[in-house]
Amino acid sequence: MAAAVPSGYAPPLPTTILNLTPGTHFGPFTLRLRLRPHRAAAVTAAAATLREVCAGRVPDHVLQRAEEVGYVVPTEVQEQSLPLLLSGQDCILHAQTGSGKTLAYLLSVFSAIDLGRSSVQALVVVPTRELGIQVTKVARILAAKACTIMALLDGGMLKRQKSWVKAEPPAIIVATVPSLCQMVERRAFTLQSVRVLVIDEVDFIFGSSKQSDVVHVHVNPVQPMPAHLCHKYVICTKKERLHVLLSLLESDAPKSAIIFVAEQSERSKKAGNPPSTAVVVEFLRSSYKGSLDVLLLEEDMNFNARAASFSEVKGRGFMLVSTDIASRGFDLPQTSHIYNFDLPKTATDYLHRAGRTGREPFSRLECSVTTLITEDEHFVLQRFQNELKFHCVELPLESMFTFNS
Repeated sequence: MAAAVPSGYAPPLPTTILNLTPGTHFGPFTLRLRLRPHRAAAVTAAAATLREVCAGRVPDHVLQRAEEVGYVVPTEVQEQSLPLLLSGQDCILHAQTGSGKTLAYLLSVFSAIDLGRSSVQALVVVPTRELGIQVTKVARILAAKACTIMALLDGGMLKRQKSWVKAEPPAIIVATVPSLCQMVERRAFTLQSVRVLVIDEVDFIFGSSKQSDVVHVHVNPVQPMPAHLCHKYVICTKKERLHVLLSLLESDAPKSAIIFVAEQSERSKKAGNPPSTAVVVEFLRSSYKGSLDVLLLEEDMNFNARAASFSEVKGRGFMLVSTDIASRGFDLPQTSHIYNFDLPKTATDYLHRAGRTGREPFSRLECSVTTLITEDEHFVLQRFQNELKFHCVELPLESMFTFNS
């Protein structure tokens, strides 16, 4: 059943929304807050509640559901971007991970679609299945069954979904690029009725854009890393890392944690070595005496196993051992600690890993990111600090415990 919309409400013209993270140069654009003069007052004016920002432009039942799940006061990126998005302006949302960009663009999606029409009106393109699952979940919570939302994600049953989309076109589709291309090639639906296009994690998908008339919303451009995170590091040898990790877990007693491990190299695979993720999981399951369940997530797992691991960690304490697949799109706000068992390859990778903790609505809790490095890797971590503008404190190895010889 279509939900009622405010009297006089009319969806804006088709809109494109691009979502990317700080530190990214998007084609020819200089990423900064570039507001048109006649819109500046609307964006900078403080609003007490999310409802006041969206009043008359987002269906009331959507705002009510947002309030019921705790979204009452807008975050900075929501306060700055929503006046633009709700007016139908094309935007690039550029803010730190966990700052509320997903809710901002979903509210604009619900403001643009006509619940009385039976057609695909909004398309959200995501880089990974896991991010797609999270976005779909939030969208369905906000919709409260007022409209149909379909997830076209890698590993899904596209034949069944093709029949579904033809018989009962969903108002909103959340899709990975491969699945979307397959459905369009099979003529399951056309894009002619799409009013809103969202490209989430656009820096992961695109390298450039021809769009020249775009307003850039860039929150805290000189501070891409959340300021409230505590960054630490321990210098140790490769052989000592497992015991150092165990000591950290015992002393930190995290409520929930993600342990990031590097992907297995092709040379290691050919040599018949087990992946580092499996080694870490096996060690923790035999040595860790805490109450958190030790779970595994990695690229080589089939989509059912990955979905199962993701669902297991929702809503309870966990210790997730993962490759960088968990660094983008995973919304696990109860994560209090991040451990880099292996140093990230780039500063952007460090930022995305760190962004899995300190997320709304738990962003004011004491959260930390601890990295294990060798002496030779110290300069790389220092480079990350300079690029991302954060400070990392060393934890002396000898103060933690004494190794058995």
